[in-house]
Amino acid sequence: MSNQLPVHIPYARGGLYSDTPPLSAPLAHPVPHQPIPQFIPNNAALAVQEDGKIYSLVIDLMDPNAREGALLELSKKREQYDDLALVLWHSFGIMPALLQEIVSVYPLLSPPNLTAHVSNRVCNALALLQCVASHSETRQLFLNAHIPLFLYPFLNTTSKTRPFEYLRLTSLGVIGALVKQNDNTTVIHFLLSTEIIPLCLRIMETGSELSKTVAIFIVQKILLDETGLTYICHTYERFYAVGTVLSNMVNQLVETQAVRLLKHVVRCYLRLSDNLRAREALRACLPEPLRDSTFSVLLKGDMVTKRCLTTLLNNLNEP
Repeated sequence: MSNQLPVHIPYARGGLYSDTPPLSAPLAHPVPHQPIPQFIPNNAALAVQEDGKIYSLVIDLMDPNAREGALLELSKKREQYDDLALVLWHSFGIMPALLQEIVSVYPLLSPPNLTAHVSNRVCNALALLQCVASHSETRQLFLNAHIPLFLYPFLNTTSKTRPFEYLRLTSLGVIGALVKQNDNTTVIHFLLSTEIIPLCLRIMETGSELSKTVAIFIVQKILLDETGLTYICHTYERFYAVGTVLSNMVNQLVETQAVRLLKHVVRCYLRLSDNLRAREALRACLPEPLRDSTFSVLLKGDMVTKRCLTTLLNNLNEP
């Protein structure tokens, strides 16, 4: 005798349900289809509306009379609209319009005649270029077009007035956006081949604290790449130029106590110590304030930088 329970298939012929309803069952009268109301969720409707605003502002960039307002509004919205870089790059005539804004300022650089109004306008254009430089799908295209070269005249200025400082800082922001990505070997190759290091070193010596911070961040990212480290340590002249500026910054930091700058300085020295030739040179030229307890109070709560500094000193003490 089988222990299996009988399988009951209710939908099989002869089961609980017959193939057709009983004749006594009333047939339902057909009801004409009612129109389905078109419903768009509020957030989707808002997104469509926002897209329309962005596209309208991008079109306005082509109109010289409307461009200034469009630059301002788009620079405000670049953090909120993820695909703005794609729209800017792939829209006909938009990148030339942004470059026209940049080139038009060149005559005001020397002699320095840049006003705050003009500086703000070109910085809004630079903010849009930074958006393009940051996006993974447009970054390489941005490099292939050699667009960073259009910013180098701004980085090469020396006037300490606010309009020029703002212009340098925003230009550095574009370069910083390029090197900020993890996979940036092609970026490093491009920047080294176009002599970005001397421009950054000058700003590290003479710029405002904020400009110095962005400039040394760029140098630090270049050093972190193996190609960049090898390039800077390849000749005595290059190493000496970088080492001298870093040493001067340390001496300034004794007075200013700018902890953000100090973090980058320590990391740059630590990375230089990974190169054997540079390590040998640093044994003789590492600034004394980094060897003693000058910055111990400043770094009291920063365990990461303290650890970096300890590792640096250990590297230099190794035989």
